Amino acid sequence: MAYISDTQSGLIDRLRGVYADLAERAARAKVYRTTFTELNALSGRELADLGIHRSEIKRIAYEAAHTK
Repeated sequence: MAYISDTQSGLIDRLRGVYADLAERAARAKVYRTTFTELNALSGRELADLGIHRSEIKRIAYEAAHTK
């Protein structure tokens, strides 16, 4: 009986880990999408005022999503 409880407990812990990983990935994807969309909507002049070239938008969005 103890073996079954340990096995179920281990499975539940792994499922919680998978769920936490998926939630973190979804949150990062949302930050990336939001940042990319907002920066991409700016005009060339507005980007220049911020010191950003249009080719840097993907990198900036990635850094925003993956920097803690």
